[in-house]
Amino acid sequence: MVIQLLQLGRVSYADGLAIQKQVIDARKQGEIGDTLLLLEHPPVITLGRNAHRSNIVASDEFLAARGVELHEINRGGDVTYHGPGQLVGYPIFDLRGESPGKKGPHLGAVDYVRMLEEALIRTCADFGVMTQRVCGRTGVWTHAGGSIAEKKIAAIGVHVSQGVTSHGFALNVTADLREFDWIVPCGITDKKVTSLDLEVEDGREPAATMANAANSAAKQMGRVFERQVLQVESLEDLLKSA
Repeated sequence: MVIQLLQLGRVSYADGLAIQKQVIDARKQGEIGDTLLLLEHPPVITLGRNAHRSNIVASDEFLAARGVELHEINRGGDVTYHGPGQLVGYPIFDLRGESPGKKGPHLGAVDYVRMLEEALIRTCADFGVMTQRVCGRTGVWTHAGGSIAEKKIAAIGVHVSQGVTSHGFALNVTADLREFDWIVPCGITDKKVTSLDLEVEDGREPAATMANAANSAAKQMGRVFERQVLQVESLEDLLKSA
C-alpha cells in the first residue's frame, strides 16, 4: 500500500478546489490510490460548515483591497486563513481501505483526524518543536509552560463523502501571523497562533522552510498511516495511472 504524493507549489484556492475534485472523483472510482496533495495558497479566508461570518474581523473592503478571497466550503470547522508560508495538505484517502487502528469496515472520521494530528505532531518534532493535542479542540498546539499558554500551530478541517476524504490540514511554517488578525481563527478567541519558524531554536537543523516542512509532513504521513510515500511529478502523471 502506498500514498501517492503530489506537490503543487503555490496555487489559487479555486484551482486547489478544482484539482481536489479531479483527484476525489478518480479516487471514488478506484482509478487511483490514496493521494496526498501538498501546496500553498495565496491569501484566502475559508468558511467551513460551522462557520460564523462574525469571525471574519476585517471588512469586505479591507480584504478586497488586498486581494483576499472568501470561500464557503464543505469541510468541518469554522473560519480559517490560508496564505504564503503555510503548508496545506489535502489527503484524498479512502477510509474503507486498510488503515492502522481501523475497528470496522472503515476508519472513523474522528480517528482519521487524530491520525492527521499525530502526523503533524511528529512533523513539528522533526524540527525540535514539541506540540500536543488540546482536549476538545481539533488541531495541533505548542506546549504551555509557566505563564505561556499553548498556541495553535496547525489547523485541521476535513470532509468525507462516500468514504473518501478531502480538505485536510494547514501547518504554519513561515506564515505572516499578522494576517490571522483578519479573523478569529477557528472561532477561538482565547488562544494565539504561532508558526514553525518562530518556535524553532536559532541555528537548529533542519531549518523551518516550506520545502523541509513538506518533506517531513509527507514522511510522517507515511509513517502514521503505515504506507510507502511515492512522489508523482504532475497531476497528469497521477491521473494517467488511472
